[in-house]
Amino acid sequence: MSLLSRPKLSSDGCYQNITPKSANWKYVGFQAHELAPQQTLNWIDPDKESCLVILSGKADIRVDKQTFHGLGDRMSVFEDKKPHAVYAPNNSQVSIKAITKLELAIATAPGFGNYPARHIKPEEMTNEVRGEGSNTRSICNILPEQDKADSLLVVEVKTPAGNWSSYPPHKHDSDNIPVETYLEETYYHRINPPQGFAFQRVYTDDLSIDETMAVEDKCVVLVPKGYHPVGVPHGYDSYYLNVMAGPKRQWIFKNHPDHEWMLDK
Repeated sequence: MSLLSRPKLSSDGCYQNITPKSANWKYVGFQAHELAPQQTLNWIDPDKESCLVILSGKADIRVDKQTFHGLGDRMSVFEDKKPHAVYAPNNSQVSIKAITKLELAIATAPGFGNYPARHIKPEEMTNEVRGEGSNTRSICNILPEQDKADSLLVVEVKTPAGNWSSYPPHKHDSDNIPVETYLEETYYHRINPPQGFAFQRVYTDDLSIDETMAVEDKCVVLVPKGYHPVGVPHGYDSYYLNVMAGPKRQWIFKNHPDHEWMLDK
C-alpha cells in the first residue's frame, strides 16, 4: 500500500478520508473537506473524539447543544494567523455550517468521554520556531499533550521555501517510555503557490519501509512507523497539519543516530 493519498473530491466536499481501516492501523483518522457557503456537515461517532480545525474560512460549529459561532480568522493557511479549532468528545452530535467558503480538517482518534467540548482559541495556542538556517520552520501547537484530550495530538507547521522540516529525521514507533512513544501520524500538505510540490521520505532502520514521495497540494502522507523528513524546494512554501495518536498520549521521539550530530553543533 502506498503511503501517499492524493485528493479525490466527492460530491459532499470531502477530498481526503483516512480511516484506521484504510491506513491499516489502529488509532488515527483524518478528513479534509471543502464546503460552500451555507453547506452543512453532520455526524456522530460513538467511539472517536474529534479535533475540528478551520484551515480557512468561517463556520458555525455545534457540538450537541453547544454552538460556537463565527469561528475563523484566516482565508488561507499561509496567512500569518493561528487557526480556530473545536474539540468534540466521542458520541457527540457534531454539525458544521459554513459561513464562507470553508476548508476544514477533522482529526479523529479513540475517545473515552473524559473531556467536554470546547473552542480552542488562537490565543490559547502556542507558537515556536524550531531549527536554524535552512532547517528553520514555524510550529503552532493546536492540541498538544499539555491540553485536554483522550488520544489526539494536533499541530501545524509552516516551512519556508528551500528549507527542511521534521528534520533531522526522527521517529516515534516504539512503546518504550521514556525513550520513545508509539504514535501513528498523518501529514496533510498544502503548497504555496499550489502548483508546487515538496518531498517526504518515510523509512525504517531496516528499510522494510523506504518510500520517497513527491507531495503535491492537498495530499496526505501516512506515517505508520519510521523516520519522516520533509524537504521544500526553492520558490514554494510548505504547510502541513500533523495528527498523531497511539496507546499513550505522549510525544517522545528518537532522532536517527546517523544525523543527530547536527544538533550538537
